[in-house]
Amino acid sequence: MKAVKICMVLALMGLAGYAQVSSFDSEKARVVSLENAWNEAEKHKDAKAIDGLLAATFSYTDSDGLFMNKQQYLASIKEAGYRPDQIVNDSMKVQGYEHAVVVTGTYREKGAEKGKAYSRRGRFTDMWVQENGGWLCAASHETLIGK
Repeated sequence: MKAVKICMVLALMGLAGYAQVSSFDSEKARVVSLENAWNEAEKHKDAKAIDGLLAATFSYTDSDGLFMNKQQYLASIKEAGYRPDQIVNDSMKVQGYEHAVVVTGTYREKGAEKGKAYSRRGRFTDMWVQENGGWLCAASHETLIGK
């Protein structure tokens, strides 16, 4: 009888562990969808939508090395001369930690900036943190790569 109880406890622990892994997989998928929503909001210059995705302490390092806080980043999205037509993430990898997720990948962006057409490809690393039951991006870094 004692062996049966031990087996039941072990089985329940295994199921609980599987449920936690499965639950965290869904959280990682949620963060990927937030990454894609961010691209769409940026494409449409929707700083208000992006504001809801970023932590108050958000820090951003652009592909040219420019460092911005949240307010500066949101202002850059609204600049009249910035007109992205396409922003697409590729090869995203998501690594989960307790209350945090790191997303790495590549991106392609096309559009116009200050009247000049541009096309860039780069790598990014975004750090998302869980806060009040949701996910917010706390830091983002981009680096340009060759075509």
